[in-house]
Amino acid sequence: MQTQTAAPAAPEHDSAPLRKVRTYYELVDAGQVQALVDLFADDVQYHRPGYEPLVGKEQLEHFYRERRVIREGRHTVTTTVESDDCVAVHGEFNGVLHDDRKSSLRFADFFHLDEDGRFSRRDTFFFSPLV
Repeated sequence: MQTQTAAPAAPEHDSAPLRKVRTYYELVDAGQVQALVDLFADDVQYHRPGYEPLVGKEQLEHFYRERRVIREGRHTVTTTVESDDCVAVHGEFNGVLHDDRKSSLRFADFFHLDEDGRFSRRDTFFFSPLV
């Protein structure tokens, strides 16, 4: 198991799965929907609070193009943990929602990779008061 905290290693030292995760955040922050969807397996499952599970690339793409409440922003990865076919990420997001409200929150993501190195499942959790 590989753990990184605070200042993540330079990308040239990252494993292939960790580079793919970092690429995902770069693409989502740049609004490159097709390229980020291409990182996922055809039968991907994405679990996110407040939404029914998204299954398949078509639903994933629809989410990013039509349903995502974020207009723009930046993810900052602060911690990563790798184990076998999973990369866990802790970080912060700062951005603007479609209704012009600013958003700043911490998140945790868990990416599972298939045998081809594509994301087969993603689970997202937000540090936000709900209960």
